[in-house]
Amino acid sequence: MIPYEYAVIQAMPRVERGELINVGVLLYCQRHDFLSARTHLDESRLRSLDPSADVAAIRAALDAWDRTCAGGGAAEHMRLGERFRWLVAPRSTILRAGPVHMGLTADPKAELTRLVELLVR
Repeated sequence: MIPYEYAVIQAMPRVERGELINVGVLLYCQRHDFLSARTHLDESRLRSLDPSADVAAIRAALDAWDRTCAGGGAAEHMRLGERFRWLVAPRSTILRAGPVHMGLTADPKAELTRLVELLVR
């Protein structure tokens, strides 16, 4: 078993209200050189917080998290750990990462799937 870090990706369609839903998980495992985000946007849950939420914009922002994990855009020259820290840094936007937690796993990819099922779906 090896250590990993993860954070739940949260959507807050109306920042001024502070209400949020879990929309994904970001998982980093240094020993396996693994960084990935897996997302699931439940549109009906999102619209229960804000009927006028811009779903397309939120989906596009979630795609940007995937691209950052893969080293796209501004993260092109960052190492995996730097990308993870950049993504989990506090921000006041519609998408944000919750607190960072740690765990142990033999398979980071399978653990990411398990966490999404447990915390998001």
